[in-house]
Amino acid sequence: MTAYDDLMLFQRETEALSQVAGRLGWDQETMMPDGAAPQRAEEHGAMANILHARRVDPRVGDWLAKAEAVDDVAAANLRHIRRSFERTTKVPARLAAELAQTTSLAHRVWAKARAAEDVAAFLPMLQKVLDLRREEAAAIAGNTDPYDALLDDYEPGATGASLSAMFAALRPRLVALREAVLDQPQPAPLQGQFDEAGQLALSQKLAQAFGYNLDNGRIDKAVHPFSAGSGLDVRITTRTNPADPFNCFYSTIHEVGHAAYEQGIDHAHLLTPLGAGVSMGVHESQSRIYENQLGRSRAFTGWLYGQMRDQFGDFGVADEDAFYACVNRVTDGFIRTEADELQYNLHVLLRFDLERALISGDLAVSDLEAAWNDRFVADFGFAVDKPSNGVLQDVHWSEGLFGYFPTYTLGNVYAGCLHQALRSALPDLDDDLARGDTSRATGWLRANLQQYGGLRTPVETITHAAGIVPQEAPLLDYLEAKFSAIYGI
Repeated sequence: MTAYDDLMLFQRETEALSQVAGRLGWDQETMMPDGAAPQRAEEHGAMANILHARRVDPRVGDWLAKAEAVDDVAAANLRHIRRSFERTTKVPARLAAELAQTTSLAHRVWAKARAAEDVAAFLPMLQKVLDLRREEAAAIAGNTDPYDALLDDYEPGATGASLSAMFAALRPRLVALREAVLDQPQPAPLQGQFDEAGQLALSQKLAQAFGYNLDNGRIDKAVHPFSAGSGLDVRITTRTNPADPFNCFYSTIHEVGHAAYEQGIDHAHLLTPLGAGVSMGVHESQSRIYENQLGRSRAFTGWLYGQMRDQFGDFGVADEDAFYACVNRVTDGFIRTEADELQYNLHVLLRFDLERALISGDLAVSDLEAAWNDRFVADFGFAVDKPSNGVLQDVHWSEGLFGYFPTYTLGNVYAGCLHQALRSALPDLDDDLARGDTSRATGWLRANLQQYGGLRTPVETITHAAGIVPQEAPLLDYLEAKFSAIYGI
């Protein structure tokens, strides 16, 4: 047994325990009784203590010092373990456990405050979460930007400054296209009521159409759709709205993109650092290309139109072209997860700027709602009507996920690069999509990106698959071509 062998045996058990901790979170979102929240918070804290202790175990440092990388896989495993060890040793065990326990409680407080439209009920708990995350960021960052330390949890190698520059390049063309589109007559919206059973039945069909393996997964309902797990146990959730079946269908496709990434990783990497998606930005590239470039394409929506007629009968949309325009309708709205492709990134940039200000101390928690509402009016031209459509709509800050939001837009940028390469490799792809067959597209993504898991860095992962260094131009070109055609501009 070499030092590397000893390290990987130890790491495998750590990865397994991490999966168990993740399952606690999945259960909390889907099945846990409301009264169990205090006990679940303690359980989260206990698991965080155990995982923290393993990640800072002095033996890990000794093994890292002695281990030799005999190939690219070993080198990548050592890179991930070393990064985790160096970051985690800077965070006291007390702080790690307190963060886990506080965010578990904060999630429940947020859910109740959101239901009651009561921002004041959530702010004290948000302040506790923010204080703990600031403490953690300061411990990790040293003399660097604390926000970058948090961002690095989700997108290794990215910085707030680099993302700000990318987002600044995105904004002018997005705003100009948005204004041009909203100046045109709008396609007719979907109308009517669509029963939940029918939505869930079709969402399961969509999940399978995009390659989700239900032998190693399941679909449940949650307030905020998500994907959880990796390897042989990857679960997703969706939600339903009787007046808006697209919410269910595209939430499902989106989460299947995440799940397919995890299910597509080479099983040789199971329960190793390479056995999960390399970053949230890369993860989001998969969910967004499944949902948008594939799932909202003219070819695939033509097939979906037929599926909806089979499930619901005549639902008032005349033909496939009208349905395509309806699916891709650009309308004003409050909710990020329900936003059209064109305006989605503006919702993300709002959150990115506000959370950076919270971490830096430039924005007080007590002023957050007003800052959100002011920025929303400035960006979208109308006022937030209630907190659940504004500052309380997202779960992320209650869970301490500061630094997570910008990875959504970064994922869109990555997806733009991947889609350009995918279409070049498969020029006749629309023939498949028109039959509801995504297998060549998802197979290309699996072969060129998903199977490798964490083998490469995020930027290297996209560059390898797309053939170009990540850049915003392919996304903007795609959006301008698509929506100019739909709206005749």
